[in-house]
Amino acid sequence: MMQSLQIEEVQNSNKRILIVDDYPPTRQLISDALNQSGYYEISEAENGREALDKCSHNPFDLVISDVMMPGMGGMELLNRLREMSPETSVIMITAHPALELTVSAMKKGAIDFLKKPFNIDDLLFKVHIYLNEKALLAGNRPNRDIAEIQIKDKTKELSVQGYIYDSFENIEGDHEHIFKKIVDLSLNVVEGEECSLLLYDSGVLKPNIIRSPHNENYESRTIPALKQIFHEVVTKKEALMIHSSEHPEIAPSLICAPLMIRNNIFGILCIRKKSNRESFTTKDLHYIVSLTKRASLNLENKILYESVYNNVLDTFRSLIASIQVRDHYTEEHCSRVTKLSVRIAEGLHCTEKEIESLKIAGMLHDVGKIAIPDSVLLKPDRLTFEEFTIIKTHPDVGEQILKPILLFDQERDIIRHHHERWDGKGYPEGLAGTDIPVLSRILAVADSFDAMTNNRPYRQAMEMNAAIVELERNRNSQFDGQIVDVFLKLIHQPQ
Repeated sequence: MMQSLQIEEVQNSNKRILIVDDYPPTRQLISDALNQSGYYEISEAENGREALDKCSHNPFDLVISDVMMPGMGGMELLNRLREMSPETSVIMITAHPALELTVSAMKKGAIDFLKKPFNIDDLLFKVHIYLNEKALLAGNRPNRDIAEIQIKDKTKELSVQGYIYDSFENIEGDHEHIFKKIVDLSLNVVEGEECSLLLYDSGVLKPNIIRSPHNENYESRTIPALKQIFHEVVTKKEALMIHSSEHPEIAPSLICAPLMIRNNIFGILCIRKKSNRESFTTKDLHYIVSLTKRASLNLENKILYESVYNNVLDTFRSLIASIQVRDHYTEEHCSRVTKLSVRIAEGLHCTEKEIESLKIAGMLHDVGKIAIPDSVLLKPDRLTFEEFTIIKTHPDVGEQILKPILLFDQERDIIRHHHERWDGKGYPEGLAGTDIPVLSRILAVADSFDAMTNNRPYRQAMEMNAAIVELERNRNSQFDGQIVDVFLKLIHQPQ
């Protein structure tokens, strides 16, 4: 049984990184990736001289530099940085690697050396690890060399553990996306060359993801050859590390670790052979066990969340169905409004999360009508002022119905405000302009268009052209003009 390590999260906010390369697309690629992966302050320079000038004004935590550049190359920059700013870490990149160049760069203080074209995920991993090491070492420099080596090893271990934790903390996407993340991260963390993830169900192992230079042989030869090892992992529910120079399916080293939910195995992660041909270490095994446990916990929480979420959603679908029994228009209307809202949101480039919220809000936006008396809801004539006042309560009632469900905070807000107007004359709060949630504004356009183009108890449906004229007439008064414009472009396009 391995002892667990207490991991402190190291924040990379305000870490300053300088990217030095004479080829702008390379600088842009690295800059974009770093901006997406963490909170860094990114600067760029096109050669060593410009980089030194920037470093002289304000030192950087990390410099990522090409080797071959006009004016001043990366090796001279590395020499000058050692003198001017010895605390700055440097990662060198080159399209023409040579052993002598790599050794020279490392001796002069470079912390790593990457070959072009490099894997951007590999670069991001190294940036994260080295910056975490620096943060953890800050203020903890032992006087003795042995103690310094020990603390550096420990900080690297904590950095890798923290990276594993962060990678799965807020990961989104379906199960296949998470499985891919497990494999990619495993290859990075222990520098593996070959990795597979097999799913286990009813005593049968089925390959799900295979990463190997010899994919065509892996499933037909390697997996059958490792069957006994897989059986042992399933039986013991523990990770195994095996070293062998005799068996090609193992040589030089193999780690197999179970993926488990509530002590039940649902998969096996198998990773083989470090790229430098050395055997895996106990620390590598520790990393893979931590990774599989963290990933399994993420999947378990995701499955639990989806189960609760779907149960709650089914309950509200039943409420909508109960309204539909009284008013056949409502359910069909909600379905149409949801589809229109999603098309508008996609046209406005809303995020996937916002679109998912809009799908739920669209389906449930009239759930508050369950509290409206039939005499008002189904009245075949125009409503009186008093009756319209009753109808106007349905957004509030819908919001109150959803209030106990913490999962639907955003959807509740969308539903409450979908009858607000751009000019502030709507209900229930009389919000105006951008004070109205944008997803409520989208829903308002879709809701109104569908209401106008379908039969109601008190009037016949409008022709589509007449409804379009009505939307145009009310842009920037009842409706957000930008949303109306997007909707009108979409309405003539095939679905």
